[in-house]
Formats: sequence, C-alpha cells, structure tokens
Amino acid sequence: MIRMSTVALFGPAGNPDAFYNAGFKASVHMPAWLAGQKLGAYEYQCSRGVHIGEETARMLGEKAAEYDVKLSIHAPYYISLATEDELIAANTTNHFLKSLEAARWMGADRIVFHIGGPGKLERANAMQRVRERFARILEEAERRSLTGVYLAPETMGKQNQLGTLPEVLSLCSLSSRVIPALDFGHLHAVSGGRYTTFEEYETVFNQVEEQLGTAVAANVHIHFSKIEFTKAGEKRHWTFKDPFGPPHEALLQLIAAKHYTPRVICESAGTQAEDAAVMQTYYLSRLEER
Repeated sequence: MIRMSTVALFGPAGNPDAFYNAGFKASVHMPAWLAGQKLGAYEYQCSRGVHIGEETARMLGEKAAEYDVKLSIHAPYYISLATEDELIAANTTNHFLKSLEAARWMGADRIVFHIGGPGKLERANAMQRVRERFARILEEAERRSLTGVYLAPETMGKQNQLGTLPEVLSLCSLSSRVIPALDFGHLHAVSGGRYTTFEEYETVFNQVEEQLGTAVAANVHIHFSKIEFTKAGEKRHWTFKDPFGPPHEALLQLIAAKHYTPRVICESAGTQAEDAAVMQTYYLSRLEER
C-alpha cells in the first residue's frame, strides 16, 4: 500500500539558483535550506548517472529526516527498457539497481524514471518488451532485497518517447511497488496544449483511479513546470514568470477539492524552489477555503 501524507508536499527537482546564490554548494545542505523555505520535498538528481557515494547519501538522508523533507530520486536518463541492444539492456538494469541502492542509503522512497524510446519497434511491441524487461528488473531488485522504494515511470513530453499516460499505467499495473509520475508539463506539451482546466486534469486522475485504485490516484508523484513545445512535443522548460503553460492553479484546485495528497516536484528552469513555493501557497489557500 502506498504511504500517504496528510497534505500535498512541494519541493524542487535538483538545486535551484537561489540555493547556490545563497553560498551553498553541496546537496547535503538542501534539506536545511528547503526547511527555511517551508518546503517539504526534494528530488535528488541522478539523471547523468548514480554517482553519489554511500557516506554522502546517508548524510543527506539524515539531514532530510532532521528537517522533515521527503526525498525522491530521478534515475539516469540513459535507461532504455525497450532497447534491442543487450549491452544497453544490461546497463539499464544496472541504473535501476544503483538508483535503488542510493535510495536505500538516503532513505528516499520514490525513484522516477523515463521508459525510453521505442527504437525501430512499433509502440505496442516496444511496450511488450518494456513490460517483460521491467518485470525482470523488479524480480532482481527483490532478489537483492532492494525493496521498500516505489518506482515511478514518468509521462513523457515528446512524440518519439514511450511514456503516454496509458503506457505508464500499463507499467504500473505490474506491481504495487510501481506508481505513476505524472508530469503535467509533459502531458501539456505532447498533447499540443491540453491539460489546462480542472476537468482536463481530473480526467488524468480518474484514469489512474480506474486502473490503479483510489489510494494511488490520491498519492501520485507529480512533476510540474511551464514548457515550450512544438509539434514534436517538449522543447524547453521555463519558469512561472514566462508566458508558457500549463497553468498550475486548476491542478491545485483539483488536488485541494479532492483532498488528494500527492508529492509535487517543480522542474522550473532555475526557479524550481521559488515556483514550488508559489504552488504550495496557492494550494494551502484553496484548502483554507474548504
């Protein structure tokens, strides 16, 4: 059963510009800094590989526990679950196992990952390969006792990537240890500008609930940012001050109205903590109205 919070939690993906501008350099200082911003979540970035050592990871975990900051990890971008290359497949398995090990060291409870591209395969065939390979990875993680951490496939923002909402939910159906990472900026981009209204956001949660249950829908992992897009999908992440969508207000109105308690990670370009605080303030104001 997915572990529940009493309220939605907000925080940044990686270290924002303001953190470095304040004179900090190391991620172990992020929990204290985030507590000073009154934010309660942090997604540690392993997107270029899992390079954090055990000592540093445990120190980060201790600081996160001290300041009541919930940790998640973004796994390496190099993961490719549909690949037909056996070396890449072996490396993909290793990226998962190393991410799970790092999560155990630091006490992170969620690992977000990209499924990868379909290569030369038809999407349906690619997803069949993805499901089979991912099932084996789950078995290997179990064999190594790397459990207690949720794996969260992310909805993607480009047409040529695997990671539509149905594809993500299909992967989540393999195990109760797998939950969706709903990236609403990506969904907005790949759909050509949808997911801007209360009703459109609600359709996403309804699909999660129908396939994975109420508890998962109420406690999903969320990525949010303003994204510029083209016909191919996602082009670039921006900030809340830039004139791009999707709007965060309707999403947070829904979360408050439904009493959902997700973890919301902001991926704005450099202002991810500032914009996470904007979302948190708006969400809390909507809660107070109810």
